[in-house]
Amino acid sequence: MNKTLFETRFAGVPKADAINGAGGIAYQMSDKHALAQYVSTGTFNATYYATEQDHLATILDLCSKVPTDFIAKAAVYSRNRAYMKDMPAFLCAYLAAHDLTMLKKVFPLVITNGKMLRNFVQVIRSGAVGRKSFGTAIKRLIQDWLNARNGRNLFMDSVGNDPSIVDVIKMVHPKAKDDSRNALYRYLIGKECDLSLLPKDVQAFEAYKTDRSNVVPDVDFRMLTALDLGPAEWMAIAKTCSWQTLRMNLNTFARHGVFNDPAMVVSVAERLRDETAIRNAKAFPYQLLTAYNNTADVPIQIQSALQDAMEIAISNVPRLDNSVYVFPDVSGSMRYPITGYRKGSSSATRCVDVAALIAAAFLRTNERTVVIPFEADVVNVRLNPRDSVMTNAQRLVAVGGGGTNCAAPLALLNRENAGADLIVYVSDNESWIDSQSNYYGGRTATAEHWQKFKRRNPHAKMVCIDLTPNTTTQVVNRQDVLNIGGWSDVCFEVIADFVRGGDGNRFVAEIENIVLDGATEAK
Repeated sequence: MNKTLFETRFAGVPKADAINGAGGIAYQMSDKHALAQYVSTGTFNATYYATEQDHLATILDLCSKVPTDFIAKAAVYSRNRAYMKDMPAFLCAYLAAHDLTMLKKVFPLVITNGKMLRNFVQVIRSGAVGRKSFGTAIKRLIQDWLNARNGRNLFMDSVGNDPSIVDVIKMVHPKAKDDSRNALYRYLIGKECDLSLLPKDVQAFEAYKTDRSNVVPDVDFRMLTALDLGPAEWMAIAKTCSWQTLRMNLNTFARHGVFNDPAMVVSVAERLRDETAIRNAKAFPYQLLTAYNNTADVPIQIQSALQDAMEIAISNVPRLDNSVYVFPDVSGSMRYPITGYRKGSSSATRCVDVAALIAAAFLRTNERTVVIPFEADVVNVRLNPRDSVMTNAQRLVAVGGGGTNCAAPLALLNRENAGADLIVYVSDNESWIDSQSNYYGGRTATAEHWQKFKRRNPHAKMVCIDLTPNTTTQVVNRQDVLNIGGWSDVCFEVIADFVRGGDGNRFVAEIENIVLDGATEAK
């Protein structure tokens, strides 16, 4: 027999059927899985291997290939589990052009604030999804949303442009349900109104603009920054702003003297480490890392509070009694912004920062964890499990920068005859160096080395966390392999379920199991 055709080492490893963005061989994800990947990581910004136009074309193509009920559930998952903003609004806009019944079911579940409504309107008006006008049904949805929105929240929603909430109101002409709402609509679009009918927060804001001796109103601080504020006013803002606003503006508060008051330092630190506030804010762990890395001028108590907040944000990393290997990708392409590149608005946090953070989180949570970073080959770096997540993440970020070889760490384990119960990759999945030869007979080297590893460790499982929008993978889903996309802590929950006994289809199942009935009204 022809030993090249019938070599036993290839048993159970399928041939690759796709080429990834880096030019390496790969496996094509199913349409549903690929869309699930995009709804968890897609931001419509350029990534290292694809432009924003490439991503839009891919998403439109995937949407055309899956049922609209899956698109609707994906929109809910994207917003409420993956904490995305652009993608869920886009999917709602797609439904507006292709299935109004599904849109009506998910609209109040996905369009949860003014920013989301403005995103939805922007996509519709662009014509990117196949329609450019609202039509009666969509206008009614927006009108109902505006009328159901709490007056205070609608006032807060008025921050932001292109389009603004004022633009939206002028587009759809909502019919006010009472005199108070009519006064608010008139106020927002710049018409005369009876101020006594406006929400108390609006009245307080207008009173403060007229007389600065009044108490600083509890409004979005961006409404106040155009005014000439002193330290006392900035302290008042720091006391009442949202948790996310507080996290994002620590340096601003420092510049305006907020932390000159020891009591304010204690107050802000307590708010930052408040577990309930962290959960309600749906904070990405990487956002805390970003804040920590950019707060050199704030008191040490604030920096310590951010580290405490990080421990809370990653507290649902699965705790395992068995051995774990984590392979963070530290290659050159991982130096790209985690939310993609857009001129003037790119995140300072990169894919490698998030990969390092996830690896450090596993190391912190599970004593029997070994972290092996890789690029063209494995990279040697010593980490102390007793160090904080922040500290270990910073050590990992400092290494690497070469090409991508996802097979390298598995190959090392096989050479050393090492064993483990769980393997976790954190990468952009664009492996190409291991595709340079045909040694594996058209199979990816990662899949081949996983098969070899499994012969020694039959009960082991592998999770591949992909941090970028993608349609290919290095190892196909199966009972012992899970491919998952995302940067929120929801990926930890899916991993935990997989480790407890779920199979490789768990990621898509998370979306398919969403129930669309029982939608709630805008708050």
